[in-house]
Amino acid sequence: MKLSEFKYEVPEELIAQYPLEKRDDSRLMVLNRKEQTWAHRVFKDLSDYLQEGDALVINETKVFPARVIGIKEKTDAYVELLLLRQLEDTMWEVLVKPARKVRVGNRIQITDDFGCDVIDNTTSGGRVVRFDYNGRDFFEVLDKVGKSPLPPYIKREAEEIDKEMYQTVYAKKIGAVAAPTAGLHFTEELLQKIADKGIQIIPVVLHVGLGTFRPIKVEDVTRHNMDSEYYEVPEDSAERINQVKLNGGRIIAVGTTTVRTLESVANADNLVKASSGWTDKFIYPPYQFKIVNGLITNFHLPASTLVLLVAAFGGKDFILNAYQEAIKEGYRFYSYGDAMLIL
Repeated sequence: MKLSEFKYEVPEELIAQYPLEKRDDSRLMVLNRKEQTWAHRVFKDLSDYLQEGDALVINETKVFPARVIGIKEKTDAYVELLLLRQLEDTMWEVLVKPARKVRVGNRIQITDDFGCDVIDNTTSGGRVVRFDYNGRDFFEVLDKVGKSPLPPYIKREAEEIDKEMYQTVYAKKIGAVAAPTAGLHFTEELLQKIADKGIQIIPVVLHVGLGTFRPIKVEDVTRHNMDSEYYEVPEDSAERINQVKLNGGRIIAVGTTTVRTLESVANADNLVKASSGWTDKFIYPPYQFKIVNGLITNFHLPASTLVLLVAAFGGKDFILNAYQEAIKEGYRFYSYGDAMLIL
């Protein structure tokens, strides 16, 4: 499988720069794998395609304002930090910009009473830093000084609207540096409508990190290594997912992160095992899915791990043809864009 097979051009005007005012007003492209057909709907119509006895599995991770600006001591140069993951209580792996100017031993001051020391380099080009925040709650401090970590294809600074809209309505567990974007389309009302139809809504967690977004730099995709991301599948969630499967219901995953979580904990009986830990699971065609029967996902970057997973689920040619249709029909792409449902 070659990376060049997954390249396509997305017109710049289709890259969504802002969210819609109402989340479930997004468009929804519904793909039927068996019949190789698609339909154009609106996201609030999602429940029309779900049946009593199905389960919707959601990722409850919560994005924290992981982008902070500091000043390098002695030089007064501005440095941008993107927090990736907590290694120990006060130690974090971060990306720094400009990287060439940040060395081990540097002190970066963010506010008068909040800063960090650079204590190591990482093999992937990042840094390990140790924060000091005088015994306060770290995430409360970040809430005051950090910004929503919008992806680089959103060509603007993070605004107040992003604190609410770049977060799912069901986000609970802090730890993600990017939103699980398929979930951004849900409203409380739509979730209630789905539940009222007899569809279980089951939570898991995968803290979205750099692994989801790190570019593939090799033509032979099998040689790409994913960064590990932390996941949790609670006992109750595992039992409910397995019961749905054993009763003949469908497991509909909300987002590629949910798919990777479920497929990471699949056992030999094609059921899930409750667990928590780190996964570097990379799904690309061909792949035999053990748990997931349906997928809700956004339209993704060309040649990304995300579109490879979607192609593995929907079939490469079918998905790439659907993307061309979406471009022709003016669908909005990427994090704040529209969605597809693949059944």
